[in-house]
Formats: sequence, C-alpha cells, structure tokens
Amino acid sequence: MLSSREQRPVTRECEKETRECSSQSSSSSLLIHHTQTDSQDEVDDTDGGTSEEEFKGWLDHIRNSEENQPHFRQFFHRSKNSSTIVVDVNGYGNFTSIQKAVDSIPSGKNPVYIIVNPGIYREKVVIPMTKDFITLQGHGRNTTMVVWNDTATVANSTYRSASISVDAQYFAAMNISFQNSAPAQLPGVERQQAVALRVSGDNAVFYGCGFMGHQDTLYDHKGEHYFRDCYIEGSIDFVFGNGRSVYQGCELHVVPITPGSLTAQKRARNTSDSGFVFLNCTIRGTGVVYLGRAWGRYSRVVFLYTYMENIIRPQGWNNWGDTRRNGTVYYGQYKCTGAGAGQNGREPWVHELTDQEAKPFLNLDFIEGNLWVPLVMPTLNL
Repeated sequence: MLSSREQRPVTRECEKETRECSSQSSSSSLLIHHTQTDSQDEVDDTDGGTSEEEFKGWLDHIRNSEENQPHFRQFFHRSKNSSTIVVDVNGYGNFTSIQKAVDSIPSGKNPVYIIVNPGIYREKVVIPMTKDFITLQGHGRNTTMVVWNDTATVANSTYRSASISVDAQYFAAMNISFQNSAPAQLPGVERQQAVALRVSGDNAVFYGCGFMGHQDTLYDHKGEHYFRDCYIEGSIDFVFGNGRSVYQGCELHVVPITPGSLTAQKRARNTSDSGFVFLNCTIRGTGVVYLGRAWGRYSRVVFLYTYMENIIRPQGWNNWGDTRRNGTVYYGQYKCTGAGAGQNGREPWVHELTDQEAKPFLNLDFIEGNLWVPLVMPTLNL
C-alpha cells in the first residue's frame, strides 16, 4: 500500500457533478484518484469513527424512518398504458438508433418498452430525467451491445464520458451490454477515465447486462440500484460512485493492470446511506487488484458469499493514502471463498462480518428492494 509520503497529487477541473482526479505514484505503480466536488458530500472532519454500534443504529434508522420509505403513489401496473418500440440496426424496426427511440418518447409516466434487436449500436445514449419507466431489453448481452469510446478528455469530464447515461427514475435494462471501447491506458495517465454506464436515477434495475471498459467502467453515481446476474469488466475503480446498490450473482472480471481496484465507493459522511453490497458474486481475471479504495472517507463496501480468484492483494483494501479513513470506512467480508478471500494479510481496519452483522446485506433490505424492484421489473424472480 502506498504511504502518504509516496503520493504526488495532481488535480484538474471537472463538471460540478463530476470528480477531480489526481495521480498517486510510487517507484513501481500509479493509480488515478478521484475527489467529488458536490458540496452535499463534503466530509465533516469533526465526525468520529463509524463504530459497529453506530452502523447498526443507522440500519435501524433507514428501516424504520418514515421519511426513508419509498413512495410509489404515482406507480401503476406496468401493463397499463404501456407501449413498445422496436430498434433494429438493420432497419427492421421503428428506429435504427436507440437514442432516436428514446427521443421519440414524450415526457411523462407511461411505461415504454424498447426492444433492441441483436447488433452493435455505435452510439451514445442518454435517458433523461423527464422520461421515467423506460425498459431497455436486448436479446442477450453477447449479441446486443451499445458501444461508444469517449474519455474524460474527449467529453470534458468523467461524468460525461459514459456510453449510456441514466438520469430517469424506474429505469430497467435486461439482456444487453454497454461498452466503452476507449483503449486501456498506463496507470497514472490523466483524464483517460472511460465510463460504460453512469446511473444517477433512482430505483434502477439491471438484469443479465454487461458493462465493459477499463478505468471507471460503471459509475454508480447516486440512488438505489439493483444489479442481478451482470458481467462487469475493468481494471481501475471499475465500480465507483456514491450509489446505494446491491450486486447479486454478478461476475467482476479484472483485465490486467497493476495495481488495480474493483471498487471506489464515495460515501463521504457518516450520515450518508450509500454503499455497495456484493452478494454471491464471482471475481475472476488477471492482474492484481484491491477489493476497494476509500474514495470517500466513510466508504462502505461489503462482499458476501463471493468467490475470489487469487488476484486480490493480501491487504484487501486501500485507504487512499489517508490514515484517518482507517477508523471511518466500513469494509467487510462474509463467508467468501477462493484463494483471494483469505483474511491473512488483510488490513487491521477491515474484518470478517459476524452472522448478525451480515444479516442486513443478505437480501434486498439494504436498498429496500422488495418494495420497488418488483414494480420496476415484475418478471424478475426475487
């Protein structure tokens, strides 16, 4: 792990929703850093550590507080007033472009199913916040793909580099892949972040989808999200952001770069409800990676029943070169298997969860998903 003395920060301008990044160097490696500029996520340095007692209190709060319960008065059965649009790259549908199909949808709350026929759709897609209840359905993540190649340099920010950006609420995608085809860069090269998906809308479901890239593949920006049976590929911080999300039955595939990191979770305050839960997942690939880096001082990531190949650094986690975060992050494992899952060599500020500590993460309670996932994707068997 790099010490604070080995860091050489370099900052740069970003959009207000995006992050500034700096490079961290040592004699043998470089990693790109991120610093969120959203004022709502500023760290209060007077906060104490996140103890287990405080964490359990927070869980009780989100489960019992009325203000934290989702409200779906505007929700109705998905079959009512729904419509279907077919997109076919060869011209056998209503549109040849996914974005043109999205643009044709009037703003409002009527559900729309966009059926995307097999093919490679080389376009940049944006689902605006005015168009809720869109379902994007492909014919398989290996046969239906959205591909674009923006980087932070080309798009003028990491936030804008995404091949698909989801700002709407109640979005669903299934059996389709999203790729950022920008080539891999050497560690430490600035402004080469290349996002495949950015999801900023609340209550989104991704089922059987693929997300491929290198650095910063999946920007889980904010909101509650559920990823089920997905394939996520990358090298550095390839699941990152301030979302509150469950990843169930997903494969995280590491492409070679040293050193890399699976996650960079952004939780910056001890009162924030964000965090990443990986349940029954698989970590494969080549190279050597951390399970996560503490982008936010109160970063929260948990792996449960996850198989880890022998590509995980013994330390497991990286404190972003800030020892103050050792007492504020919440990083844990529970009954994980594989050569990379062993606790020998793990940082002393991470731990194996007890049965009681693991309970809130073993189902969809963490995102209150039983209340909204069946409404977003009624056919999904929970």
